[in-house]
Amino acid sequence: MGEPGRRLLLLDLKDDAALIAAYERWHEPGAVPAAVVRSIRAAGIVGMEIFRCGTRLAMIVETSPAFDPAAKAAADLDDPDVVAWERLMDGFQQALPWSEPGTKWIEARRIFSLDEQP
Repeated sequence: MGEPGRRLLLLDLKDDAALIAAYERWHEPGAVPAAVVRSIRAAGIVGMEIFRCGTRLAMIVETSPAFDPAAKAAADLDDPDVVAWERLMDGFQQALPWSEPGTKWIEARRIFSLDEQP
């Protein structure tokens, strides 16, 4: 458990126009399986958006104090609907070159905040 917060995670798509178009279709309203959406919300994720620039994806995740990344990861491994979704997404996604083996989304480190500037 932790503080509510915002995280930015990055991942790449395979450089194939047809795959990118299909990935976007899978993320249209109502296209993500309801069980996957439920698992995201049940974990304490209160907001999520994915942006694309070329093959790079950026996901902004807003979390409640109930969010625990380790618990979410463990729950995902035990949920057949999430496992099937992740297997499907593997056909579109590719890890960032510097990511650890088996890791897809990598959290970016914030280096600037306007709110902290005089």
